[in-house]
Amino acid sequence: MDYPELIKNNASPTEIQKYLVDGEMAAITIRLPKNLRDSAKKAAALKGMSFSALVRASLIRELSEQPGRIG
Repeated sequence: MDYPELIKNNASPTEIQKYLVDGEMAAITIRLPKNLRDSAKKAAALKGMSFSALVRASLIRELSEQPGRIG
């Protein structure tokens, strides 16, 4: 079952989160303004996490709280 199927089947946020954190890690490259990246790194450090962990947590929260809707 993939993400769109979970949404169609009205999966709970917990089920969606479980799906999103499962699987192998994949390296990606994204382009961000330097100020955004630097600020996010500092915000992550204040929370005791890495920049990558902050990005993952933000994506998981976005995809599980409002399934199928961006924004």
